[in-house]
Amino acid sequence: MNLIKRKILVKKVEEPSIERHPVYILGTDYKVKIIYKNVKVPELDLENKTIKISLPNKYKKTENTKILDLAIEKLYEQISKVEVERAMEKMRITLGFAPEDYKIMNMKNELGRCENNKISINPKIVMFHRDVIDFIVLHEYCHLKYKTHCKNFNKMIEKYEPNFEKYEKILETSLFEY
Repeated sequence: MNLIKRKILVKKVEEPSIERHPVYILGTDYKVKIIYKNVKVPELDLENKTIKISLPNKYKKTENTKILDLAIEKLYEQISKVEVERAMEKMRITLGFAPEDYKIMNMKNELGRCENNKISINPKIVMFHRDVIDFIVLHEYCHLKYKTHCKNFNKMIEKYEPNFEKYEKILETSLFEY
């Protein structure tokens, strides 16, 4: 097979990609690139600030928004397992206590919650830089001691994170939908 025919064949197998809005991982802006190719199941790779999602050719004619959203959601869940564990351990060592349990779960309009001495963290927390993740986890740890945002709660936050106002502002002005 000559070189020209080979290039044409490769172009047919790997259709042009579709690029989509950026996705944030640990505060870094990643582009999303969808590529259709001869694979059986979707594949996801991170390369040079690009999330490359390879989809089977059979998905070419379907709406990819749902597939893309599911892939990004799975990516966030996987990264959050590592990042939340790291932040929880850091707070446990820093504060000298820990919740009875914690879980990672999707929540509408919340990044964290503390109920019945258990902390829940939204996997979309990984959109933010690690220092913001640490602040969110600290906030939930403080709720283990103080259920409301009382004066002692605020003193505890300030004691362990003197720059708390910076992180509160980041979270308040965040354009991320979670």
